[in-house]
Amino acid sequence: MTGDPGLQPERTRLAWRRTLLTLTGVTVLLVRLALTGGATGAALAGLAVLAWLGALAVSWRRATGTGVWRPPRWSFPLTALTAAGLALLGVVLVVAGLR
Repeated sequence: MTGDPGLQPERTRLAWRRTLLTLTGVTVLLVRLALTGGATGAALAGLAVLAWLGALAVSWRRATGTGVWRPPRWSFPLTALTAAGLALLGVVLVVAGLR
């Protein structure tokens, strides 16, 4: 059962918005965690914010797009890599004891 094809763009926009919301929450937590670690923590916080801005730039168009728009083929893999990078950064922060 495929459902109404007219609802697919709406589901896609909602999925990208949820992705952005999740990445925003993770970034805020990483920045909070990293800022307690001095200069190294501040550098890692900056890296987390840059990664989030990259994901925001890539997925904003997909989250707010209307009509027939073909996203670049690299937008989904780049967003997935950003999410994985933020997760790895969180692991590094925890292992390094920056809390």
